[in-house]
Amino acid sequence: MLELALFYIFGTIAVVSAILVITQHNVVHSAIFLAGTLLSVAGIFLALNAEFLAGVQVIVYVGGILVLFVFVIMLIAVERSTFERQFNRQWKIALITSAILIGELVYVVYQGRDTFVLAEPAVPLVQGAAGNSQQVGMGLYTTYLLPFEIASILLLVAIVGAVVLAKKKTQTE
Repeated sequence: MLELALFYIFGTIAVVSAILVITQHNVVHSAIFLAGTLLSVAGIFLALNAEFLAGVQVIVYVGGILVLFVFVIMLIAVERSTFERQFNRQWKIALITSAILIGELVYVVYQGRDTFVLAEPAVPLVQGAAGNSQQVGMGLYTTYLLPFEIASILLLVAIVGAVVLAKKKTQTE
């Protein structure tokens, strides 16, 4: 019962703050409401006993992506953007797309749960592990060690490439 109450609380916070993200005229306020949305999604993960996903949500999205958004907001001219036109002229396409999405949602609700047959749950990667985070860690560093290391090397190469491309040439070069 407590999990259901926490789900509704965090879900309500997520939906309200997500609506406020797109309706605010001030981009700094939108970023703050985006932080509220992302943190409430982490709270939903915690209510579902997915501690690892909640931690990744906070570290990657709130700690990384949102900080990147704030830096971009600091770099653009906020004063100049307030005088520019806020809405573009593609409202007809947005209206058609919204109508299609609402139609799809009505179809899903009308058909009910019998339309989508879920597969059987997969066997956990590690048998007998204590928690969710421990299962993910054991799976990453035992069964999936090579793909994990290959992904880390590819990310390192991408970071070095971005630094090389962004580096300015000096007078001696």
